[in-house]
Amino acid sequence: MKRISTVICALALILAASSCKESMNSLTKRVMKVATAQFEMMDARLPLDSLPKTFIDGRNVDSGLKWWCSGFFPGSLWYVYEGTGDEHIKELAIKNTLKLSSILDYPTHHDIGFQVNCSYGNAYRLTGDEAYLPLMEASAKRLADRFSPIVGCIKSWDNEFPGVLYPVIIDNMMNLEHLLNCDELFDYPIFTAVAKQHAKTTITNHFRADNSCWHLVDYNPTTGEVDHKQTVQGFCDDSAWSRGQAWALYGYSMMYERTKDELFLEQAEKVARYILPLLCEDGIPYWDFNAPGTPNAMPLDSRGAAEIVTWTEGEPVKRDASAGAVMASGFITLSRCTSDAALAAECIAMAEKQIRTLASDEYLAKPGENGGFLLKHSVGNLHHGTEVDVPLTYADYYFLEAIIKYNKLSK
Repeated sequence: MKRISTVICALALILAASSCKESMNSLTKRVMKVATAQFEMMDARLPLDSLPKTFIDGRNVDSGLKWWCSGFFPGSLWYVYEGTGDEHIKELAIKNTLKLSSILDYPTHHDIGFQVNCSYGNAYRLTGDEAYLPLMEASAKRLADRFSPIVGCIKSWDNEFPGVLYPVIIDNMMNLEHLLNCDELFDYPIFTAVAKQHAKTTITNHFRADNSCWHLVDYNPTTGEVDHKQTVQGFCDDSAWSRGQAWALYGYSMMYERTKDELFLEQAEKVARYILPLLCEDGIPYWDFNAPGTPNAMPLDSRGAAEIVTWTEGEPVKRDASAGAVMASGFITLSRCTSDAALAAECIAMAEKQIRTLASDEYLAKPGENGGFLLKHSVGNLHHGTEVDVPLTYADYYFLEAIIKYNKLSK
């Protein structure tokens, strides 16, 4: 009861402070209208065996069904349906969700949680159609099978890189929700046990003293000992890659909300307190909090990063809308979980700020532009020069999710 009162008081303060701005109801309708137009355009050009990935240099780049992002476009359609009740969008959501019906025919990885929970999970949540359940159950079993009791974590990648034995990335926190959902649906307590142990091991090994996190921890699969730690997609191993921090915030807020384990709430609060002071005035983070050009920049020669990241003095550092969208959704969840009234107010205020910024002309596409994507200005992997300052399908998904969650909270 205390936590509910905390959220209500915090939200009341935010709503009063923003009374002179566009109402969130109006913003939601505006964004959903744009999303409807964009996604109808996207669907009309998509091949039957593909899903959207990004839009680069005036051309769409699609993914195959086994790509880790393949569940986000169906999930985005489901969120637009949830926000509008548009039956045509529902038809497109069903159509694109069923594209993944053969997903288990491919070699699977930890991101099967992203793929299935965002698509089939939302489909079942919004329709109650039990035809979606068998794939959900089978995919959760496949995900749980990747857990090692020796390591205490679900394996992320299948040794795709030399010198990596049993990699676990912070992104993996997001896939645990699929296990928790499927335990509730099918009564597999092992799913929750695996999710909780993975989250606890990750607290032990993924976080630094300042509560930022590494991207990857590699374990010895025989002993369970940590072999090494690195940040694959950030500026350097010791930097704070912003989307990695977003995954951590969202993952631990979700884990507490679903399990009520206070250890996860404590970790989510620590991550939030680390992130909040580092965010830009408009709430959208730099692609890495320590990249050159940021207030907390690390030296260019940090761990050989100068050999990988090309940056010229005075060049604006890239923002990452995808990280901002994930954070907004995570902040909303944490605001309704924490009993710290000041932190709850700060989280919901930041979430609203991030949503408003992403809904502005700077980030929100106009209908017919941006290759059918909703948001501009995300960063996939700057190290490899891929998907830099472009739209990304998961940015759209978590932006829409944040709007839906905010409106539910405000009611």
